[in-house]
Amino acid sequence: MKLSPGAFQFNHIWNSFIFKFGTLVCFTLVIASCTRHQSKEPPNTLHLVVEAKLKGLDPILAEDRYSGTQSAQAYETLLQFHYLKRPYVVSPLLVEKLPDVSADGKVYTFTLRKGVLFQDDPCFKSTGGKGRELVAEDFVYSWKRLADPKLTSSGWWILDGRVVGLNAWRERAAKNGEKHYSEQVDGLRALDRYTLQVKLTQRSAQFLYLITMPFAAVVPHEAVDFYGKEFLNHAVGTGPFRLAEYHPSSKVVWVKNPTYRKAVYPEEGAPGDREAGLLADAGRAIPFADQVDVQVFVEQQPMWLSFLAGQLDISGIPKDNFSSSIGPGQELAPDLLAQGIRLIKEPVADVTHLSFNLEDPLLGKNKLLRQAMSLAFDQNTFNEIFYNGRAMAAQGPIPPGTDGYDIDFKNPYRQFNINKARELLAKAGYPGGRGLPPLEYATLAGSSGRQQSEFTTKMFAAIGIKLNTNTYSWPQFLETVKNKKAQIWEFAWGGDYPDGENFLQLFYSKNASPGQNDSNYRNPEFDRLYELSLTLPEGKQRTETYQKMVRILVEDCPWIFGSHRLSYILAQKWLKNYKPNDFSHSNYKYYRVDPSLKK
Repeated sequence: MKLSPGAFQFNHIWNSFIFKFGTLVCFTLVIASCTRHQSKEPPNTLHLVVEAKLKGLDPILAEDRYSGTQSAQAYETLLQFHYLKRPYVVSPLLVEKLPDVSADGKVYTFTLRKGVLFQDDPCFKSTGGKGRELVAEDFVYSWKRLADPKLTSSGWWILDGRVVGLNAWRERAAKNGEKHYSEQVDGLRALDRYTLQVKLTQRSAQFLYLITMPFAAVVPHEAVDFYGKEFLNHAVGTGPFRLAEYHPSSKVVWVKNPTYRKAVYPEEGAPGDREAGLLADAGRAIPFADQVDVQVFVEQQPMWLSFLAGQLDISGIPKDNFSSSIGPGQELAPDLLAQGIRLIKEPVADVTHLSFNLEDPLLGKNKLLRQAMSLAFDQNTFNEIFYNGRAMAAQGPIPPGTDGYDIDFKNPYRQFNINKARELLAKAGYPGGRGLPPLEYATLAGSSGRQQSEFTTKMFAAIGIKLNTNTYSWPQFLETVKNKKAQIWEFAWGGDYPDGENFLQLFYSKNASPGQNDSNYRNPEFDRLYELSLTLPEGKQRTETYQKMVRILVEDCPWIFGSHRLSYILAQKWLKNYKPNDFSHSNYKYYRVDPSLKK
């Protein structure tokens, strides 16, 4: 899923500067605020953070991890990734068991859990506001919403071309509107009240991964009809939490859903989980928290101060505080250890990148210009300055540990080389940058975006390329990119599932904006190999196909490949059951606060 290049899920590094006096004042105010706030809330309240303003809670619009994570507290999918097991495995969520699959691998039959209720809400007029039972037809409706062209979901790619008859339904729906929802789709049917059948156009190794994503969550048609355009700001799902407050620029408050079905904490995990205390609550009913307060922090220093004051349960480490928090051996500083704070280090299945809009008449037609800019960008220095060395330079889009990653491959255009960059710039028709107009660089408002844009501007200035910087809020930034109005920008992509295909689909021509291919890259040979890879089972041929695709991308240079990062996450001593999970979106239900330790 889309991520802000400067901060995400505690895995990004933060940049800010604050005077010592201002720090002391802010720290004092945070403590006072924390004391007042805690007296009014349940003792087992979680205090978490999101690092960007939210776009909304409609799951079909949850294209970024921030909105996706929040929507997943209320909305659920058929399947989920197991919270603790590694390697990652898919497990049941709204179904009784994993689906039955036909011998040819094309027909999936899902059996829904009985007695699952949608949350109570005024939209259920016939029951006086009481949530009704989930049925298979609700998934038929929800996946049609995802396919509806008038709703312009960027998540359509997870079903595009995969379900028999759904693309044809989508074409007709563009003309006929909502009344078309009553028309059957051959590959998407409710066989009875609790049985959903999905017929695929071809065998797919990724299908079960795809439907764990928030895009595929189930919503009740009553809520969509009742709230209309405001459905974006409401949440009426089957999930463990109900929405109590929603302020997309500042705060979201979730409370335990009193009608949530019986569900329990995992009883199995990965090696070492039991020793780490992660199975102490095995078999206990979830969710544990009565309330979850999620604060929106666009700037990182206030977030850091809130964590130090005990007002947040989890935090990353801002760049400017790293040396005082982490010792030379990468261990936690003694003063933080003395408070019982824990350090969790975890590699992240992600890639940062600087994107080119290939529909731009200048950048899109000049591969040599893009290659020159790639050679001029010193990624290792960037990583040291902004990530404190907690990242490795990416040679392509696929991160380590993911099928398709080639540890021996070196991207010839990602080896920092100013002389070679100048040579290619001259071949591109702009020797020393002469004749090249300033390029427009889109970034996020805030200190992190400003500092990174200054570094990028300096890198390109070294070969004679000028940048004009335009700053946006996160929703404005996404809108600018999706509408193809940006020329150059920095993004990050966090994996949705553990397969290289999830990163390669970012370049498939049919996924161009407003889909996930926001660089609007098009290459017929890449598309051919991508479509071939979808038919291949896991194995040598598929891995080699992925690697061929990466080499095509490297030569065409639609991105300047950035970094694969290592997260350093701090957790308070009272927070139990926290384990980083790259692919599970609804993790709040597993967290538990120990009030005796927090007091």
